[in-house]
Amino acid sequence: MPKLNENFLRIQNSYLFSEIAHRTAAYVEANPDKPIIRLGIGDVTKPLADTVIAALHEGVDIMADAATFKGYGPEQGYDEARNAISAYYKKNGVDVEPEAIFISDGAKSDTGNITDLFGHDNVILIPDPVYPVYVDSNIMCGNSVTYISGNAGNDFLPMPDRSQHADIIYICSPNNPTGACYNKEQLQEWVDYALENEAVILFDSAYEAFISDPTLPRSIFAIEGAKKCAIEFCSLSKTAGFTGTRCGYTVVPKELVFKASTGEEMSLNTMWNRRQCTKYNSTAYIIQHAAAAVFTDEGMAQCRENIACYQKNARLIADTLSDLGIRFYGGIHSPYVWFECPDGMEAWECFDYLLNNIQVVGTPGAGFGENGRNFFRLTAFGSYENTVEAMNRFRRLFGK
Repeated sequence: MPKLNENFLRIQNSYLFSEIAHRTAAYVEANPDKPIIRLGIGDVTKPLADTVIAALHEGVDIMADAATFKGYGPEQGYDEARNAISAYYKKNGVDVEPEAIFISDGAKSDTGNITDLFGHDNVILIPDPVYPVYVDSNIMCGNSVTYISGNAGNDFLPMPDRSQHADIIYICSPNNPTGACYNKEQLQEWVDYALENEAVILFDSAYEAFISDPTLPRSIFAIEGAKKCAIEFCSLSKTAGFTGTRCGYTVVPKELVFKASTGEEMSLNTMWNRRQCTKYNSTAYIIQHAAAAVFTDEGMAQCRENIACYQKNARLIADTLSDLGIRFYGGIHSPYVWFECPDGMEAWECFDYLLNNIQVVGTPGAGFGENGRNFFRLTAFGSYENTVEAMNRFRRLFGK
């Protein structure tokens, strides 16, 4: 009999969104006449931009011609996509060389797979509440984590404790689930802390395209010293609606060099390259060709039109909660609105209350950690019409 990875016993059998789907399906079966509005899972609803669709068709034609057909691609990504992403960073005032960029099928995969680069005796700081993949991927490989508290007292933006040592630090900004966004000074403090501790920041910037304030950093590499201590993950899922098309990228600067226990220097860029060459066979050419089109002027303009629709929904949710006197976070530089459950309810209680009374499905904050026990997340990724109806139901339910 094989010896199994018993770390799987340490994680919950039911993934957060699976439980939401189960409860929702049971309600729909029992109440088929009551229409559900889903503002739970952060999945986009707008179709891909015209420029992206044209690039997908062009990619198919390229694959249909023996003269241009592509077989196995480079595990790091095609130069076309890597150069386009590098140019996108430059437009935002950040210098990232193409050789530091690795194309993948999404940030979720890479944030989970990055654990391959690190040993199992590190001090790992993960904020609570948090995107579950950070925690579960570490537990799966036998790591222990230390939580840093995001709460109402710090606007769900925890800052480093100089008396505490760390080796690996997870940061998501704009944050999932809370929608909170670090400013430049706050991120500089985290970078300084990481440099002092010779730590690595794993920075998830999947929602950077929702930042509308030019003074707020859209990349950790906008911060001085970050290339010596940070890896950045980004996704086209929310930037360009690639949730069903699957494409993201991870930036591993060549400056990230640390000493092994033997004294030998090890480059994280080289290690990630070796990991990808061993375990990943490259993102499909057609998808990468479409991804490159996202970063053209026309592509970005069209993608921003879709983002503007989601931002409009977020403002509507935020304005409604403000009128109802419900405390919330996010909704400005993020597609997520994180609100305090009314009347002292706990998160899953609030989920059932909203489902049963107004047929609105959201995400219980408890699924993101202990500090989410009395909070709830709504997404702005639905249609405007559904968002309007959902907020009208909120007003009827909560009496204003």
